[in-house]
Amino acid sequence: MKRILWDVDTQVDFMEPNGKLYVPGARDVAPAMERLVDAARAARVTHVASADDHELTDPEISDAPDFTNTYPPHCLRGTRGAEKVLETKQRDPLPLSLLPFPPGLVSGMVEGKRELLLLKKNFDVFTNPNADPLLAALDPEEIVVFGVATDVCNDAAIRGFLRRGRRVVFVEDASRGLDEQRTASCTAAWRDGGVQFSTVEEVVASLG
Repeated sequence: MKRILWDVDTQVDFMEPNGKLYVPGARDVAPAMERLVDAARAARVTHVASADDHELTDPEISDAPDFTNTYPPHCLRGTRGAEKVLETKQRDPLPLSLLPFPPGLVSGMVEGKRELLLLKKNFDVFTNPNADPLLAALDPEEIVVFGVATDVCNDAAIRGFLRRGRRVVFVEDASRGLDEQRTASCTAAWRDGGVQFSTVEEVVASLG
């Protein structure tokens, strides 16, 4: 089965307690995330990561955020907060910015690449025009998803995958949400949509 590992926004501002928009408990699951990334590397499984790449002028950034559509400044381009944490850091990623590539070029660009980085200015990764061509080029039979935050960016990605008819496995113990109630609502909706829930232990064993 052709699988890819999909790493959602494991960046310093979300993952570190002193980050600009810390997701509660995220630091605690960093070792679990590292196990997934290491196992994927050892098994030569493609590691796709999304990452916020914000500027203060972005519509999502607000000094009076509602934490639904707008959020305080975080993951600002060029700051440490925008970097991936060491546990999930890619060694030689191919970055795909918001500049749309001709879709026909994407498959050639990603061929032979094991680490891919999708930059975004919105919590939905599919606002990056290269996300769909990338998914089509990789054409995985299964997408193994982990990261933060479960109720925001993970939710947008997983709903996007389901709309595109993709099979999704969510690694619950390598993810954390911002709001407990909203997280419960999201995961319930995913189950109804056919998402399979798994653990780091199970995923690592299956990759080995």
